[in-house]
Amino acid sequence: MNQTIKQVVLNNEEAMIAFRRDLHIHPELQWQEFRTTDQVAKELDKLGIPYRRTEPTGLIAELKGGKPGKTVALRADMDALPVQELNQDLPYKSTEDGKMHACGHDAHTAMLLTAAKALVEVKDELPGTVRFIFQPSEEIAEGAKEMIAQGAMEDVDHVFGIHIWSQTPSGKISCVVGSTFASADIIQIDFKGQGGHGAMPHDTIDAAVIASSFVMNLQAIVARETDPLDPVVVTIGKMDVGTRYNVIAENARLEGTLRCFNNTTRAKVAKSIEHYAKQTAAIYGGTAEMIYKQGTQPVINDENSALLVQKTITDSFGEDMLYFERPTTGGEDFSYFQDEAPGSFALVGCGNPEKDTEWAHHHGRFNIDESVMKNGAELYAQFAYNYLNQDEI
Repeated sequence: MNQTIKQVVLNNEEAMIAFRRDLHIHPELQWQEFRTTDQVAKELDKLGIPYRRTEPTGLIAELKGGKPGKTVALRADMDALPVQELNQDLPYKSTEDGKMHACGHDAHTAMLLTAAKALVEVKDELPGTVRFIFQPSEEIAEGAKEMIAQGAMEDVDHVFGIHIWSQTPSGKISCVVGSTFASADIIQIDFKGQGGHGAMPHDTIDAAVIASSFVMNLQAIVARETDPLDPVVVTIGKMDVGTRYNVIAENARLEGTLRCFNNTTRAKVAKSIEHYAKQTAAIYGGTAEMIYKQGTQPVINDENSALLVQKTITDSFGEDMLYFERPTTGGEDFSYFQDEAPGSFALVGCGNPEKDTEWAHHHGRFNIDESVMKNGAELYAQFAYNYLNQDEI
């Protein structure tokens, strides 16, 4: 543990919380994070850390240490969600109707900036370079890929990210070896039948019946075609069927998602979903077409990296802080950075019933226990310091 890092973070805690609240008041959606990018740039200018803007939003900053060495990247996402803020009593509630930071990205950005402040103070002790990635558009799984395309991971040896997590208690931090977040893919299925009068079903092929039958039988893929010890979630979240109460539907469109931790299972289940759709349609005399869009990869923490994070947690905060959160079938596009370099992803607990911060991510009541932000900021900085100052990982 580096005491200078710890002290700088503590000295800047109030400013960090104020910065987070400013972003919370002014949430910006995917590829619209222009004000957020400007606010981060102003802080980097104050620190004297060189950076370049990415298009259309986001920044990549770099702090070179006093000695040559490897490059470690630290990532924070910045985008908000199209969710209406329901926390009406907050002094820093969203001022943008229908938009809010309902996932904690405002905190991630503030924590990474504070980590940068701490690392500036110890840069002469760093054998290598710390790259700070302020990423837009995580919520639609496009930002990481675009940042990589614009050079975010060039010459990076290792990558580390953090997510505030309301399901984990405040005062706990988790970084498990292996599976952390699932892949998150998008499914669209279009069923076609033959429409007609609602009073004359014998002259039709009812797309509503086809779609309903498919949904009712879909879970058999999970129950009977996948290993029960290999988690899979298939959800149909939207059905658009029919036009009028007395018209038998000719078309039905279903939209859903597939979540897995294993890419082999992922491919197998995707194939099975298409097979079920086509065969179900054929039973009734209709047809089906599936459009399958891969979203995020599964987030799989590198063993050596996760163990170093765990050591950093216990050295900096004590054994009691270390926590082992169960993997989540939520998605995270941090996975694309891990395709470019080994790394790990940690969860900083912010669930505190006394502060009403246990609401699920993406809920209109979501909020965080701001007292844990110093833990996230210090973990970013201490991990980068430890990674660069060790011989091998």
